[in-house]
Amino acid sequence: MPLNALRAFEAVGQNLSFTGGASALSVSQSAMSRHVGGLEELLGKQLFVRDASRLSLTAAGEELLPVVSKCLDRLEQTMNSIRDDDVTGRSLRLHVPPSLLQQLFLPMLRDFHVEHPDLRLDVSSAHVTGLPATDFDMAIVYDRPNVDDRITDLLWMVRVAPLCSPATAASGQGKSLEAFLKSEELLHVKLDGEPRDLLWTAYLRQSQLAVATPGGLAFDTTIAAAQYAMAANGVFLGDIDMFAQEIADGRLVMPYDAVIEDGYGYYLKLHADDLADPVISMLRSWLISRFGALRQAPSPPAPD
Repeated sequence: MPLNALRAFEAVGQNLSFTGGASALSVSQSAMSRHVGGLEELLGKQLFVRDASRLSLTAAGEELLPVVSKCLDRLEQTMNSIRDDDVTGRSLRLHVPPSLLQQLFLPMLRDFHVEHPDLRLDVSSAHVTGLPATDFDMAIVYDRPNVDDRITDLLWMVRVAPLCSPATAASGQGKSLEAFLKSEELLHVKLDGEPRDLLWTAYLRQSQLAVATPGGLAFDTTIAAAQYAMAANGVFLGDIDMFAQEIADGRLVMPYDAVIEDGYGYYLKLHADDLADPVISMLRSWLISRFGALRQAPSPPAPD
């Protein structure tokens, strides 16, 4: 394998610049160009579209770049472990959405660490719908069902209902759900690239309710909306299973039996070729098992 050429391609691809790639590897720009040209000749495919104003990846380049980046990164990690006499101390990069991380995943992480103390997990969290922009070995993502080139396992299907504080719920005594929502501030959770009121609009349409949605505060995470609702006022759409403990404790109230599946869920994503890695395969099975056990737990009771 032409390792120097692959490393040159990865550096240029990450920077979308021969100058930037050369700087990253501390070699000349002409050397980078020769390496990438040699790789393109070997493959019989063009990896970059070159014009006067910018450099961009071709379809072949987009397919090759993440694979090369991941392999080089894993090779570097393994060599560092061998050099440091820390062969068992491997790190896996796992992405978990913020609300899921805080509400459900931290206790799981503790249990996993107890069961597998030699395996290091680097956990990252970002306010993003779908796949994060950062490199990862495995990612739990919040998204609608979709098909791509990754192995995808459903961990948790979201079931939402209007949730609020006990004081806010008391103000709605005797009102219909529609009248209650019209009288309270709707708290929004923003999704990347979507209108701020997307989730409420979808919920109201599915529930056949006529309530205006433009106003109200908007938050990046569901956990932030929940904390505001508990501390102040307003109604947010919350996953009744994710917030089951807060509902059981009386900190949150589901004043109406109006639960729906809004089409979103939490999915585990990984590259298909990583299934051959026994560590990744083990973590995948462990996560599927733990989330499966959570899904079988009883849901919060419906209001009387």
